[in-house]
Amino acid sequence: MKNRLAPYIENVTEAGCACLVTMVQGNVLSLGIAHWIIASQTGLIAGAIAGTTMLITGFRRQWLISVMLGVITAVVDFCVHPETLGIMSIGNALITGLAAATLSYLASLFFTYWSRPAY
Repeated sequence: MKNRLAPYIENVTEAGCACLVTMVQGNVLSLGIAHWIIASQTGLIAGAIAGTTMLITGFRRQWLISVMLGVITAVVDFCVHPETLGIMSIGNALITGLAAATLSYLASLFFTYWSRPAY
């Protein structure tokens, strides 16, 4: 049970954090309740879709998982912000997707490095 929930938890966290940080353009001191709600929606939806897709398709290569999470996060982020349509909304969604993919890949490198046995 724990291993089946891990991809969901990881993907929700990475997508939500990427959305949260890019929404305020890195200025975490300006975070408000509305930012947390939107980032939570994006993270939950994107993480659920990415986790389910990963389990169904059986992806095992980390770079492929990161790219998939980035694309899904970008699409979900674009759909969650319907009030800001236009070229800026597409750009923001793409940056959020890129941030989610990068965060996912860096987290996997970090955990792979720290989980290897010491010699």
